[in-house]
Formats: sequence, structure tokens, C-alpha cells
Amino acid sequence: MHSSDVVIVGAGIIGLSLAMELRRAGASVTVLDRGEPGREASSAAAGMLVTGDPGSHPALAELAKASAVLYPTFVAELELHSAMTVGLENRGAMYIAEKDEELPSAALSQEEIRKLEPALAEQPRVCFLKEQSVDPRLLAQAAVAAAKQIGVVIHHETRVDSVELTKDHHLQVSTSHAPYSTATFVNCAGAWAASIAGAPAPTHPVKGQMLAVIPQQCKLRHVIRSRFVYLVPRKDGRVLIGSTLEDAGFDKSVNPTTIQQLLKAAAHLWPTIEEAKILEAWAGLRPGSPDELPILGPGRLPGTYVATGHFRNGILLAPITATVMSELIQGKSPSVDLRPFISTRFAPGKALAG
Repeated sequence: MHSSDVVIVGAGIIGLSLAMELRRAGASVTVLDRGEPGREASSAAAGMLVTGDPGSHPALAELAKASAVLYPTFVAELELHSAMTVGLENRGAMYIAEKDEELPSAALSQEEIRKLEPALAEQPRVCFLKEQSVDPRLLAQAAVAAAKQIGVVIHHETRVDSVELTKDHHLQVSTSHAPYSTATFVNCAGAWAASIAGAPAPTHPVKGQMLAVIPQQCKLRHVIRSRFVYLVPRKDGRVLIGSTLEDAGFDKSVNPTTIQQLLKAAAHLWPTIEEAKILEAWAGLRPGSPDELPILGPGRLPGTYVATGHFRNGILLAPITATVMSELIQGKSPSVDLRPFISTRFAPGKALAG
């Protein structure tokens, strides 16, 4: 039987970030993933670090802002230990509002719009938001490499089935390959977090389809967002367009009609992009929760914890999630109030481990 101070299920950006934080604190850490580390929701995301989205739950505001402050240091550490770059940019975003929608900040004049983003010159209601973005695929790859470099053990193609408390008060983790013994278990399994017997979390998959294009006529200088679609430019000339919100179970197939609808929605904001060449299209499964808020805190068995359900904000919230969950696991007071995110909100009559 393998043993480790901490066993984490899920090698997405949340699980890997927490693994690094606990490893730095001196723990031996093993991360188990049912597939390839970093290849699920983390790599499928767009990478916008949105702290003030009008559609976001108000309870996320403090957590999102705290994580955005940590992001430059978080990225610098990943790049240092992985010898990779992750494409962190401070372009900012141009938000285009509908007629019935309030702008998140002051409206720009037509002159300001033309100066900042000529492609949006015909849009009447636009504001500028100070936001960062990152390339999630590079971020996930760097996180895997950095975690390994500092001593985190990562096993891929290892499905975790259950966790149970043994007579000697250790946790036994049953997997598709071999059992593991640990003092601390953390469920970071994203859309699959509900399937782990003994330490489940009420998540469900929310499918999102996206595409990448190469514009021919001009390049975007900023991220462009609206209530219905977003466009994220990359340094290599690609523009990512997304994304859908679909209740489709664990189906990750790409629908050509849906991709064309996304392209047309993007063309409503930037008309010439409809002529762009489609390079690729893909789908990812976001980990949704019953109230669309993360699930952070202790689990039902002593020594078990949950850090999942980040929905559309996993990339943004990785640094602060790693920080507060590491603090909690070490018996410290979390630096951010976790009461809005504690898992007891879904089972108020059931005590959780402290």
C-alpha cells in the first residue's frame, strides 16, 4: 500500500496548486487523476481572470479579488519551477453591454473606443475593465511540471473510487490501481467529485464548447466580452471564442451548429471575425455546484476536505483556494471567510469533520 501525508484527487489547476502549497509546508503529497493531469476543465478554459463580472454571484467578490492580487506571484512561482511561460497578460477587457444592461464601469466615448480597440468602433455601449488573462493550457502544463519539480508525486490514469476511515484512524483511499494510506484526503475532482464514496461533493458537469480562429484583417488588442460571448486574443494571433453552458452530462462532443452559432455571436461584436479561419473547436466540463459557488472546507470523514465546484472560475480562484485550503488543513484560520462556501450549506443537519 502506498502512503503519503496528503492525497489529493484531481490534477487540475485547483488540485495542483493546493498540492504545491502543502508541499511547501513540508507535507508529502500525492495527486491522483483519472486521466491526464491538467487536461480537463483547466486546459479547456479561456483564461480570463474576471473579478467583476455582472453575472457573478456577490459572494465571490472577496475571494476573486484576493486571488487576483495573488496571481502575479502565483504565476512567477510556476514559471520559476517549470521553466515555462504561461502567457499572463494585462491587456484589460472591453465589455459591450446590451440596451437593457448596466455597464460595469463608465461608458467610453466613441473616440476612446477607436483609440483602444478600432474593431469596436461601431459599438455604442462599451466600457474598459482592468482585467488580466492567462493561457490555461500553458498554465496547466506549467503547474504539472512545477509540482513535480518541488516533489509532488502525480499519478495519471488512476481513478479514485472511495475513501474510508480505518480502525487505526487513517484514511484508506481505494483506486483503480492500488490503495493509498493517508492522514489527509482532499477532493479536488471537479465535475467528477460526486462519485467518490466516503468523501463526495455535490458537483455536476456543465459543458462548454469553444473554438479558436485566426483573424485575417486585423488583430484584437484586448479581451472582448458581452453577456453572450467572449473573444480572447493570444500572442500567437489566435482568438478564442466561447462559450456555451450546457447540461449534457459527461458528453464532451463538439456540435458544428453550436460552433457556428458562437462564431456568429462573436461577429455581432466584431463583424469581420465571421470570415476568420477556424483552427479548432473543443468542449470542456466545468464543475458546477447547486448554487454555482465553490465548495471549500472539511468533509464528512475526519481528515477529509473538499475544494471543488469552482464552475467558471477555477483558473482565477486557484491561488486563493490553495492558500485558504492549506491554512485550513494545517489548522490555521483561513485568510478569507469560507462560510459562504462551506459544504454544510448542502447538508445542514450533518456534522462535518473539523
